Amino acid sequence: MFTTTIAAIATPYGRGGISVIRISGDDAIAIADRIFKAKNKKTLAETKGFTMLYGDICAEGRVIDDGIASLFRAPHSYTGEDTVEISCHGGILITESVLTALLAAGAVQAGPGEFTKRAFVNGKLSLSEAEGVINLIDAETKDKMYLARSHTSGVFSREIDRIYENLLALVSQTYVYADYPDEDLTDLSVTELSDGIQKALADVEALLATYKAGHAISDGIYTVVAGKPNTGKSSLMNALLGRERAIVSSYAGTTRDYLEEKATIGKIFLKLVDTAGIHEAEDEVEKIGISRSVSALEKAELVLAVFDASVSPTEEDIAFLNKLKTLPIPKIAILNKNDLDTDCTDQYRVYLQNGFTGVLSLSAKHKKGLDELKNTIESLFVSGEIDYDNNAIVANARQNASLLQTADHLKRAISALDSGFTQDIAGMDIENAMATLAETDGRNVTTDIVDRIFHNFCVGK
Repeated sequence: MFTTTIAAIATPYGRGGISVIRISGDDAIAIADRIFKAKNKKTLAETKGFTMLYGDICAEGRVIDDGIASLFRAPHSYTGEDTVEISCHGGILITESVLTALLAAGAVQAGPGEFTKRAFVNGKLSLSEAEGVINLIDAETKDKMYLARSHTSGVFSREIDRIYENLLALVSQTYVYADYPDEDLTDLSVTELSDGIQKALADVEALLATYKAGHAISDGIYTVVAGKPNTGKSSLMNALLGRERAIVSSYAGTTRDYLEEKATIGKIFLKLVDTAGIHEAEDEVEKIGISRSVSALEKAELVLAVFDASVSPTEEDIAFLNKLKTLPIPKIAILNKNDLDTDCTDQYRVYLQNGFTGVLSLSAKHKKGLDELKNTIESLFVSGEIDYDNNAIVANARQNASLLQTADHLKRAISALDSGFTQDIAGMDIENAMATLAETDGRNVTTDIVDRIFHNFCVGK
């Protein structure tokens, strides 16, 4: 499928101890031999795989550095192709010079994620394992790192394979009897087939149940901090971030546009959005900020609604509360400023009896009650410890969508049997379920999806 030999810098751009330039493809060894001269006088073409050679790196007819060439012969390499990795000194100019020399010798600049894409196409990685690679690189939290490692090690892929093989056995046994009725073959009864489909459906639904936690750990939860002006939204954001990111002022309307930051909350992280105060305004700039706040609320997966509990609720507060109750997502009401002498929390609680996941009283300024808020947020998405080494976890929306389709096809198969249709009719729905299940881990996934996934990778991986 791949007719070119690609090369790219595999280490971060900048000044460091070493840099690594990776070459992969049918001509990788020949191209590397054109610029690398081993001290032992052997060429890479004469060298067996899994060998490192020390030598000189040449460009434009002269030695520009000394370094190490690591050789991996197909199919025993990351990409499944002949691969050479040249390690040189980690200067920007020398690294670029080595890459330029390789390109002049016949290599082509690799695109984002092209090495891992080749590994996937060549059967070295499943799609979920490949997605785990980029998540491992991008991990902001330890739990995201653990989840990514779970995927790269094949925990998720093996569970998909297990369910797929069980469905394959069911549909094969069903069709064998239908195709060869005169042979002495055992037919699956309707009850046996239905039980087998129910078991597969239960396995798929068990996977789907992990998505809430997997999404929160891997992708993060889009969380909007909302409320009227001067309720302490920015103070709360700073407290959750553990640093002064948003400007805090006693003047209402200090925040006129929304700010986005990431905050780690236990095992998960939040894509935290501090919005402009929602209220009636005459100023055109304020109106734009408020409009953006409303738009952010419409995209939110979690809302932290902040109220100034040192003063009694106004009609504007009540209207805001009623608007929030219509949002079909988790909402936590935060009665802020409980460090002040006046306390009107009980007045707010009258309006917060329904429609909110939690109601907490705290002082964002003094971080009093912050731990309780963090525990409440984490418990919405993750409960208890997670066995990353043994339990398959759905990590992204693509996997979840394929599994939802799989569950739908299996339900159709069960419904067909319940309606009196024969086993071979239900087998058609089982086949459809197998097709969408295969997409979950890349067996039947389209080229467009593959290209979109690997476009998010860095060049050199």
